Amino acid sequence: MAIYLDPPLWPAHDTHFSHLISDTSLTELHAFAAAAGIPERAFDGDHYDVPERRFDDLVAAGAIPVEARILVRRLIASGLRIPARQRSKSLKLPLLNRWESIMPGHDALFLDLLDRWGEDHRKYHGRTHLLAVLEALDLLTDPADPPRTVLLAAWFHDAVYRGIAGQDEEESARLAEDRLADAGLPPAEVEEVARLVRLTSDHQPEAGDDDGALLCDADLSVLGGEPEPYARYVAAVREDYAHIGDADFAAGRAAVVRRLLALDPLFHTARARDLWLDAARRNLQGELA
Repeated sequence: MAIYLDPPLWPAHDTHFSHLISDTSLTELHAFAAAAGIPERAFDGDHYDVPERRFDDLVAAGAIPVEARILVRRLIASGLRIPARQRSKSLKLPLLNRWESIMPGHDALFLDLLDRWGEDHRKYHGRTHLLAVLEALDLLTDPADPPRTVLLAAWFHDAVYRGIAGQDEEESARLAEDRLADAGLPPAEVEEVARLVRLTSDHQPEAGDDDGALLCDADLSVLGGEPEPYARYVAAVREDYAHIGDADFAAGRAAVVRRLLALDPLFHTARARDLWLDAARRNLQGELA
């Protein structure tokens, strides 16, 4: 059991805030917060928001200071994290923090991608999906960091989204080639990011393509969710394809589910198989039934 605290990076109300979490139970978290005099209104579902002035006090009281990315990993591993889709707050700040870790100083590109991921017609393929893929990459590579090219491919893999399979991935890859070249990324990295983006059209990397396996597994991690989150995912996908009639969507979705069930392997990394494979098969078979 441990209480963790990340640095005060989150600006609000003329100060900066840290997140306080437990890696075991909300009961433990609430008890620590009460003993430290943190008001109940500071609780936000799976963490407390605490102002910068309390940071040293909380560390002295026993909270363990860690980087923001480590805190998120601890929270995910605990099973206490509330999925991003269930939150009403904007995802701009957590996404900005992640962007700054791989492409600092490229604010215009970040804002362009943020706008794309926040387009009104996106229901599943929106910012919550982007954050979920980035968090899945954290889980798959922990304790190391995911390669920068894989992270950039995650940012670009649905940057163009019109609900046209194959074409969306190709246009997203071309967007990555243009924007990352303009940003000064080395040509070899630009080429690799675009290659990875194109892989998400069929999620079938070649044997030995470790980075491709990471991205494809992270993109499909939603398949291994609990029944309720999986049901929300299926409903959101239906909304993404609202321009398609019910009969055509049902036929197309059934074909997608059958293709996923036929993939061998469905997940390419050992950690992804441990985390999601059994649940994914149950979810897909249940949906097809």
